[in-house]
Amino acid sequence: MPESIEIQILDKIKKAKRGSLFFVENFVNIANAKSANKALERLVNTGELERLAMGIYYRPATNDLIGKLTPNLESVAIAIARRDRARIVPTGAYALNRLGISTQVPMNVVYLTDGSARKIKIGKRSILFKKASPKNVAAVGEISGLAIQALKAIGKDNVLDAEIKHIQHLLKKEKPTRLEHDIRLAPAWIREIMLPVLKQLVDG
Repeated sequence: MPESIEIQILDKIKKAKRGSLFFVENFVNIANAKSANKALERLVNTGELERLAMGIYYRPATNDLIGKLTPNLESVAIAIARRDRARIVPTGAYALNRLGISTQVPMNVVYLTDGSARKIKIGKRSILFKKASPKNVAAVGEISGLAIQALKAIGKDNVLDAEIKHIQHLLKKEKPTRLEHDIRLAPAWIREIMLPVLKQLVDG
């Protein structure tokens, strides 16, 4: 007798690392979307899974001190982008926080994407995907891509010398080929901030 859909889905989930995120689409080789959805809801009811947001599930990792760990917003955004085969770039206050320019952790994180625009509510926080032109999500360097978005968020007339020096220091950790690629995507005033770092990296 074939195993039930629920058991097959749970077997697949248990093979993944705890804390991994799952979508209905992960189980289309086992069942159709409607049946997979029902099975996932039953696994939530039995405590095998947690539902993070509509259509997003995870099997919690645990910590001896704080108990169940909830996936962070960044890992959720990356998982959604991977599922949708979309590119994403942190922007605004979140980019500033990621680069250490701001210590404030935004309640709502914003990503530019070439995928679908949407808002994902996770408890009291949310992830907002804003549709952008391909050029705005074409950065290949993690640091240089963040630097461009952070500087855009600050603005040409508001950026401080200390912030420029901080960003230039971080950019020294970027691979020169990636930095060279991303500089071409940046507005002229941001290119002027990034180019001296590239020259330093290339000249050694």
